[in-house]
Amino acid sequence: MTDWAKREERRELGFYKKRGLCLVRGEGARVYDSQGNEYVDCIAGHGVASIGHNNRYVKEALAEQANRIITCPESFANDTRTQYLDDLAQVTPEGLDRFYLCNSGTEAVEAALKIAVATTGRTRIISTMRGFHGRTMGALTTTWSCTYRREFAPPFPEVLFVPHGDTEALEDVLDEDTAAVILEGIQGEGGIHVASEEYLRAVHGLCERNGALFIADEIQTGFGRTGKWFFSDHAGVVPDLMCTAKAMAGGLPMGAVAGGRRIENLPSGLHGSTFGGNPLACAAASAALGYMRSRDLPARAREMGDWFINQLREIEHPQIRDIRGRGLMVGVDMRGRVTPYLKKLQEGGILALPAGRTVLRFLPPLTITEAELAQVVQTLKDILGEA
Repeated sequence: MTDWAKREERRELGFYKKRGLCLVRGEGARVYDSQGNEYVDCIAGHGVASIGHNNRYVKEALAEQANRIITCPESFANDTRTQYLDDLAQVTPEGLDRFYLCNSGTEAVEAALKIAVATTGRTRIISTMRGFHGRTMGALTTTWSCTYRREFAPPFPEVLFVPHGDTEALEDVLDEDTAAVILEGIQGEGGIHVASEEYLRAVHGLCERNGALFIADEIQTGFGRTGKWFFSDHAGVVPDLMCTAKAMAGGLPMGAVAGGRRIENLPSGLHGSTFGGNPLACAAASAALGYMRSRDLPARAREMGDWFINQLREIEHPQIRDIRGRGLMVGVDMRGRVTPYLKKLQEGGILALPAGRTVLRFLPPLTITEAELAQVVQTLKDILGEA
């Protein structure tokens, strides 16, 4: 572990286990540590740096906005924020054209849960096994793993968990007491399990028939990651509420809830955020969105993701159980714990994430090149060959 990592660890409360590196610079899909070592970054800030590190357009937008005004509460309009809201409505599913801006994914989930309860007058939430929606108290109740929840039980509001992808199990518990169903189209922390298009359409239909809201958690899958602007687009489904964050603002903290036609007459003051929708984050988000649109990064993620997944599937090794994913959200399910593989990949110049105990997760920038992905594949081959 570097001296920088040791110093940082001493000053923190201990929530994060350091990986021994001090990252000091990034460029595109590569990052560099304090020792000058180079890595292909398939973490990208947990899916945040979708347009690559050190993006020129985001830097220019930040500098320009910082010279005008950095903060402006939502009680006043702001030209940069207004323009971003208009731009955002051009890429969200049709009808999801009103927004609440915040600072993170878990904040978006908190807001969506409150909106669901306020809109329906009900308090029961249905979530899915292996799902992950955040670590603040409200979002935590909808997160499946007891590892995250056990110290904070009992949950509020009442939350039921059903298997991801099981329509019959959902139908058995979804009733007139249910405020909302919340789920990820692809479970990120839960192992890169991909929902079928038929399942998403069935969930949407069940919610409508029972008067519940369908909350799509697009925090990790949003903004082109899976080959469409949002995972819901694959199924042609328009959720009632959509939570998103991560890739929104080119690396700056930002989250949002998008609301559809069933979300109306919410009282003023129901929810709020001091920093949500600040002009600096909105300027970065506008620049990031413009970059994504001008280069059609969703299509690029689809093309590069297909190539990457096919290359991974050509690796024939008994330690690989399955390859799953969509676009550039890819999991390699191993027969055993992934921690040793993550360490070996890091030693070989590749940064990746776990998704549960046995799944290697790859979330590279959508700007990553074929040559860089080939380097990832070859490094994994080499590690498996050594094993």
